[in-house]
Amino acid sequence: MRLSIQEGTKVKAVRSRITYRTWRDRLFLSLFTLAVLVGVLGLLTLLTNIVIDAWGWLDWQFITSYASRRPANAGIFAPLMGTMWVIAVTGIFAVPLGIGTAVYLEEFAGKSWFSRVIQLNIANLAGVPSIVYGILGLGIFVLLLGMGRSVLAGGLTLTLLILPIIIIASQEAIRAIPSSYRDAAYAMGATRWQVVKSVVLPQAIPGIMSGVILALSRAIGEAAPILMISGIVFITFVPTSPASSFTVLPLQILNWTSQPQADFRSLAAAGIIVLLVMLLSLNAVAIWIRNHYQQSRN
Repeated sequence: MRLSIQEGTKVKAVRSRITYRTWRDRLFLSLFTLAVLVGVLGLLTLLTNIVIDAWGWLDWQFITSYASRRPANAGIFAPLMGTMWVIAVTGIFAVPLGIGTAVYLEEFAGKSWFSRVIQLNIANLAGVPSIVYGILGLGIFVLLLGMGRSVLAGGLTLTLLILPIIIIASQEAIRAIPSSYRDAAYAMGATRWQVVKSVVLPQAIPGIMSGVILALSRAIGEAAPILMISGIVFITFVPTSPASSFTVLPLQILNWTSQPQADFRSLAAAGIIVLLVMLLSLNAVAIWIRNHYQQSRN
């Protein structure tokens, strides 16, 4: 009888613990769901307000027109082209440098004190505010190297901004490759570079490209560094070379929001939609690249 009473007590204790854990899990699930819903509802509210403000202003004439002091004639052609120029220059410099650095640190540098110092500095640079990169670019590229307020100076400044992000994302993608792949390649007589070129990089491309495109997406939306480099918000021409003056979409949107007329705020909302479309397009490309290479591996 005593054993049965003890067993019953244990069963009740187990049931109470299960009940407690079940209600605790439900509580935390409800809190997390509520947090997600608050964020999503806030985002939907902002997007709805932007779409309402931009309604009637976002058309082909807005895309192909230059800046104007009359809202009815204003457009974003110059900052749109300037954004594309700057992002192209940024990608040309940032992508090979970032991927090459990640490959060196993960596959060739080993665990020396030098590589640890580099890794520590990369992690620290990833958290530096973007305005600091703008000041650095102004001092080095614009003034010291004499590039002026050009597309090249803006692209190099954004390269410094997103380079730590690309390096960290590429390192994580390379680390995710199973060591058995490398061991199999070495067993077949491949050199270290052949292993990196033929085994590691093809397997890591989905993660690397996702990190690259997300970093470029951040560069597109940055206004503070470009404000230090360009500082121009009224341009009636498009860049024709890396040495040309330029402006970008975030600067043009910032300028329109500072104007007292309500029509300029509607123009800013239309510009925000164009910028969001560019960002979502880049994210869609990242998703497509990741899925394409994952299907190829399978």
